[in-house]
Amino acid sequence: MSSSTPTSPTAPDSTTKVSNFLRQIIESDLAKGTYATRRWAGSPGDAAHQATGQLDTAKIRTRFPPEPNGYLHIGHAKSICLNFGLARDYGGVCHLRFDDTNPEKEEMEYVNTIIDSVKWLGFDWSQPGNDKPYQASDYFDFMYRAAEYLITSGNAYVDEQTAEQMRVNRGDFIKPGVDSPFRAKSAEHHLARFREMRDGLHADGAMVLRAKIDMASPNINMRDPAIYRIRRAHHHNTGDKWCIYPMYTYAHPIEDALEQITHSICTLEFEDQRPFYDWLMDKLIAGGLLASPPPKQYEFARLNLTYVVTSKRKLKQLVDDKVVNGWDDPRMPTIVGLRRRGYTPEALQLFAERIGVTKSDSWIDYATLEGCLRETLDASAPRAMAVLDPLKLVLTNWDELFGAGNMDACTAPIHPHHPELGNRHFKLGKEVWIERTDFEETPPKGFFRLFVGNKVRLKYGHVIECTGFSKDAAGNVTEVQATVVPDTKSGTPGSASVKVKGVITWVAAADAQTAEVRLYDRLFTAEHPDAGGKDHMASLNPNSLKIIQAIVEPTLATAKPDAKYQFERHGYFVADRVDSVEGKPVFNLAVGLKDSFGK
Repeated sequence: MSSSTPTSPTAPDSTTKVSNFLRQIIESDLAKGTYATRRWAGSPGDAAHQATGQLDTAKIRTRFPPEPNGYLHIGHAKSICLNFGLARDYGGVCHLRFDDTNPEKEEMEYVNTIIDSVKWLGFDWSQPGNDKPYQASDYFDFMYRAAEYLITSGNAYVDEQTAEQMRVNRGDFIKPGVDSPFRAKSAEHHLARFREMRDGLHADGAMVLRAKIDMASPNINMRDPAIYRIRRAHHHNTGDKWCIYPMYTYAHPIEDALEQITHSICTLEFEDQRPFYDWLMDKLIAGGLLASPPPKQYEFARLNLTYVVTSKRKLKQLVDDKVVNGWDDPRMPTIVGLRRRGYTPEALQLFAERIGVTKSDSWIDYATLEGCLRETLDASAPRAMAVLDPLKLVLTNWDELFGAGNMDACTAPIHPHHPELGNRHFKLGKEVWIERTDFEETPPKGFFRLFVGNKVRLKYGHVIECTGFSKDAAGNVTEVQATVVPDTKSGTPGSASVKVKGVITWVAAADAQTAEVRLYDRLFTAEHPDAGGKDHMASLNPNSLKIIQAIVEPTLATAKPDAKYQFERHGYFVADRVDSVEGKPVFNLAVGLKDSFGK
């Protein structure tokens, strides 16, 4: 049986995983055989359907159930890695399920991007005979049948109070709720009214179906929660078949049970809903509709990342107000944005593993996420030289040493730790581009790069000595002059004959390539942009994007979209996957060589 093994070759073995409370629960259930008798008929279904199946070869079943109403973000990436990772590590299967019970906000665009994001992260939900994700809307017929059973068994009723009356009669944390005047009517009355709801005989909002539990419960979620509402809306999967739709709190446990999920892992905001989850499972199993043992819900703390907002509404505002250039803007915390920024699946998997799983809310420093990207790219990204703020350097004795118009061939490793990848090739000539910050007219203490009278090494090239500089009328340095120290080329016997403290990167003017480089920084200057009801728009970083024309070594001219590099001394960059074309690359700053935000 195909399990949810990620395609990433770097997925660590379960023996290297740090234990957490979810792993302890799963290991305890496996040891006790809690789900050892569970059957799987090859597809989701009710008790009768699953009874026709064999003992489930998947030791556990988890699920990732996004609502297709927006783009996934870094918090979802954690949940994806958690649910698919647990299934992988314990010989199980993780289902991808679209929780599409709210037709007004759901679109196929979101379905497609979610599928793409999960696959890109390196995970797979395929099972024998079925490689498609599940959809909650495929279970609407069963959900309706289960609702009728709850009515006939005295566990649900149609309430015709107004929304305001229901709100008032629900009570609060101090005052118990008050029974609806419709609650005590007969099951036959409620069944008839529910069928009228289904048949479109009543207006949107005219009535709802509620579970009949306890209006005096200290848990307000157990005070007869609504489980069906009238909503005339076209559904992307079921079309106009239904004008009533189940509430999420009702649909979610049923979806889990039909799919034979064992461990339903949610974030902490669903903790108060767990008693209803268990109540519904008990009622439907008792009625013979669902198989036993039921799934169990467990909650973990959601991801709180500094300098980020993850509210879909607030992210949509950034897009709609054109603060960013779409959902995949590299400043966005969406998975598509992170991918375009240069993040790798391995980096996000490492991040999810490193921050762990707890039951208590805490804040994770954004630098932790960036550190995981550096760690993965350092081992894999080819090196290249680039000059982001160019200043011309003229080697005044070049013609004397090498001949007018001649170039000196230089080589450098593609990756310093992977000699098997070979070398990259470029040339040094009379005129080169250097970083403007590599020259100082009046050098501060501890400055070891270019100033008049000082020697430095052009990386992979020769030692040079600064002899002078030129300025324009405004007093800006426009050119630096230096002489080549003979017989000091890197890799030659004389390379060590002259000791220098400074080494600078460069690109020869003769074979330089120009490239647009987008220098991205964090989108917000506040550590917690929307905490305590703050307006996140008030802390937008005005310097979150700077676009420059850089000079890059010739090997980068053929950079393909999504290719990642370390620009030596600068950081890690990615050829933009949207705007970059071979021969005319556009590079995005993924992350610097060290955390420099706010410094």
